[in-house]
Amino acid sequence: MNSHTLVLALGLVLIIEGLGPLLFPKRWQRYLAEMSRQPAATLQRVGGGLALVGAVILIIFS
Repeated sequence: MNSHTLVLALGLVLIIEGLGPLLFPKRWQRYLAEMSRQPAATLQRVGGGLALVGAVILIIFS
C-alpha cells in the first residue's frame, strides 16, 4: 500500500463522515449530545471495536 492509496482512503473517510452533518444537521446534533452523555468506558469499547473491524477489513482486502 502506497501513500497515494492512503490519501485516497482518508479522503473517502472524510466524505463519508461529512455526509451526516451535511444532510441531517439537527439529527447529528442530537446524536452528538447523546454520545456525550455516555460513559467514557463505553465510548472506548465502541472506538476499539470500530478500529478492530477496520483493521480486519484492511488485512482481508490488502
